[in-house]
Amino acid sequence: MSEILLLHEPLIRLGIFLLVLAAMALWEFRAVRREQRIRRWQRWPGNLSILVLDTLAVRLLFPLAAVGAALVAAEHGWGLFHLLSAPLWLALPLSVLLLDAAIYFQHRLFHAVPWLWRLHRMHHADLEFDVTTGLRFHPLEILISMGIKIAAVMLLGAPAVAVLLFEVLLNATSMFNHGNVRLPERVDRRLRLIVVTPDMHRVHHSIVRHETDSNFGFNLPWWDRLFGTYRDQPGAGHLGMTLGIEAFRDPRELRLDRMLIQPLLNPKPSAVQSGGPEPQG
Repeated sequence: MSEILLLHEPLIRLGIFLLVLAAMALWEFRAVRREQRIRRWQRWPGNLSILVLDTLAVRLLFPLAAVGAALVAAEHGWGLFHLLSAPLWLALPLSVLLLDAAIYFQHRLFHAVPWLWRLHRMHHADLEFDVTTGLRFHPLEILISMGIKIAAVMLLGAPAVAVLLFEVLLNATSMFNHGNVRLPERVDRRLRLIVVTPDMHRVHHSIVRHETDSNFGFNLPWWDRLFGTYRDQPGAGHLGMTLGIEAFRDPRELRLDRMLIQPLLNPKPSAVQSGGPEPQG
């Protein structure tokens, strides 16, 4: 079973990824939430290219990835759930829940620590907000994130099937909650009780600093409510809000080469006020 899971994990993830990406792209075409000034042909090549680089970097440096780490932990009996001999019916949902909490706190960390923010701000520097924004992360951020995720998996002793389920859910919900799609307000209100919706997460991509530092959840919305980082709506409204970071407004910053070197660039002081913390000097 373990060998089969490890062998087919990339295909399972790729298949679901392509299905969700296609579904969200079609939904954006049929029920757009915000009209975009920057066209897809200006943004999607860079966003999709960075995804390819991220995938190659993870597979090169972490060939077994998080699912492999779970299998190693199971083989050696490492982690909380193995020490407690927790049954799968209990370890599986708790693993998904606790791994999601770990991602929430990791996200807050990437906003709070200046040098981590330099990596993460590339995600926020997208001038529009759609399904590909949910794929746009600097390769160094992805590698650090994978290291944190592997540590969490091994500390928990999370079952491999739970890790695979979590990664599939996280990837799918990231594309969903970055979607430029219109949901009826009544549906959004109810749905955001169990999952992060696009309107909820879009607030996090506001140029306004206190809105950027809210709604950190990618999958489950409960952590923001529990830890006081939930913000219901952007001050300017979803159609009037400005997305991105003030220091990176030039469309040329959407090119792959500019995205990769962005952590090395020093933004103007005004961007510190709007987009997140910056190191001094």
